[in-house]
Amino acid sequence: MSHHEKYMQRCLDLAILGAGKVSPNPMVGAVIVHDGKIIGEGYHQQYGQAHAEVNAVNQVLANFDAAEELLRNSTIYVSLEPCAHYGKTPPCADLIIKHRIRQVVVGCRDPFPEVDGKGIEKLKAAGIEVTLGVLEDECRFLNRRFFTKVLKHRPYVILKWAQTQDSFFAPDDKSQFWITGAESRKLVHQWRGEEDAVLVGKNTAAIDNPQLNVRYGDGRSPKRVVIDRRLALSHDLHLFDQSVETLVFNEIKTAIDGKIKFIALEDFDRYVPQYILYQLYLQDIQSVIIEGGAHTLNSFIEAGVWDEARVFTGQSTLKSGIKAPKINGIIAGEIPSGTDHLQIIYNHKQR
Repeated sequence: MSHHEKYMQRCLDLAILGAGKVSPNPMVGAVIVHDGKIIGEGYHQQYGQAHAEVNAVNQVLANFDAAEELLRNSTIYVSLEPCAHYGKTPPCADLIIKHRIRQVVVGCRDPFPEVDGKGIEKLKAAGIEVTLGVLEDECRFLNRRFFTKVLKHRPYVILKWAQTQDSFFAPDDKSQFWITGAESRKLVHQWRGEEDAVLVGKNTAAIDNPQLNVRYGDGRSPKRVVIDRRLALSHDLHLFDQSVETLVFNEIKTAIDGKIKFIALEDFDRYVPQYILYQLYLQDIQSVIIEGGAHTLNSFIEAGVWDEARVFTGQSTLKSGIKAPKINGIIAGEIPSGTDHLQIIYNHKQR
């Protein structure tokens, strides 16, 4: 690993600390190096607040009397191209130019049209040396949610389900049946806190009455999304408790009732996954985890609009019932989760 890669890896380690807190912004880490030593570092901690570069520069300014001279003779490493436009905060490229930092090493370009290449151009025009593409694949992967939203105009889609040893999803009598253990359920709650929204179909909502929150994990609860074509679900369900913004996709009405948003789709017989994802994109939702049921999961699989699948296999068997979805992709990992087995799969068409 080169010295550039070593410091960029530190940027990535910092950036991931913003998971679940900065969307719809990307996760970004920054490290300032002087004479082979890190003198300042930071990451984007909260949406609407200071970017990684600002936090790194501020750390140097706070800790060194000769901060300005140090910055002039330093290199700043940033996992994503410094912004060049005014958004919630001023442009980070301007900050780097202001402090005359002599070299900038960038992991990957920012695909957002207001930035894409403009930050790098502004730095070069100011006489700053720019190196681009250090650990580029890793930097792009870290922000795969952000890149998907910007480039494909839809959220990053994660499918999640549990199946028995004999590949069944649930009993066919509509009874509730727990397949996974406590460790896996806690992990799912942790995942929810990392994504913008969690989606289920009508049958899952009616049978399981899920809260879709993070009560066994950390972070904030995601927005809830349910597909209820004919608005048949009882409003006594947890989904309608007004605790979290909840989107109800249907064919009857578009209306708002407190934190419940009813969104009527123009066509419920074709392209439902695509319509839903575009509406979520319009709501500034960067990622969604789809937790069932089998029909809903299969509809996204058949439409080809998924990016990642997380599949638990428990210890139990059912011998009959609703078959678990089948999926083809790149197996990226297989790990134990308590007594369960977890498989991570990526859509090869989306990679």
